[in-house]
Amino acid sequence: MTTAHHAPGETRPGGRTARTREAVLTAVFEELGESGFGGLTMEKVAQRSGIHLATVYRRWRCIEGLICELLTEIGSDVPLPDSGTLSGDLRALARSIAALYGEGPVHRLIEAVVSAAARDPQVASVLRTFFDERLALAGRMVQRAVDRGELPADTDPVQVMSALGAPFYYRILIARRPVDRDLADSAATAVRAAAHAGAYTKKSDGRSDGTSPGG
Repeated sequence: MTTAHHAPGETRPGGRTARTREAVLTAVFEELGESGFGGLTMEKVAQRSGIHLATVYRRWRCIEGLICELLTEIGSDVPLPDSGTLSGDLRALARSIAALYGEGPVHRLIEAVVSAAARDPQVASVLRTFFDERLALAGRMVQRAVDRGELPADTDPVQVMSALGAPFYYRILIARRPVDRDLADSAATAVRAAAHAGAYTKKSDGRSDGTSPGG
């Protein structure tokens, strides 16, 4: 697992804080893969990482804090492409997602966190915040396409990116099958066509889900 990039003036790569962070997040990742969220404790993370328990508590405070940072770390491993075309960007992003989620440990992490979120409101809040932030970030890719005239001016970037991600989570959580490049390419092609046809446009009443104000 790689450590996140730091802005100038923050902890230098390879410094003690960076090594602590990497050791702890790696331990969280491994513990989740072995025991699931229910078996994850601060004590186990400290023991596996070799980092003093007081340090883990001081920096992350709780399991939810660790999960939040781990999700952010994993999300940072999926770069935001800028190929110059929406079609190229969607395909590149979808393939990066497929490559990441095709890894067994990441696959199990998603299952564990989603399962925990169904039972624990705090975990659900962490998961929702993570996806909101990732959708907003990836939405910049769609906005560039709008600015280039590839999509209708009232296209909703979050709707487009939600549609791109949906097949992956269906495959992982519902169909319980591996994700692969074929899934990535078909998802990118379908979403691009739907977006071009205006399927993800914002409505005049402020709604973007295609329903009327009365439901």
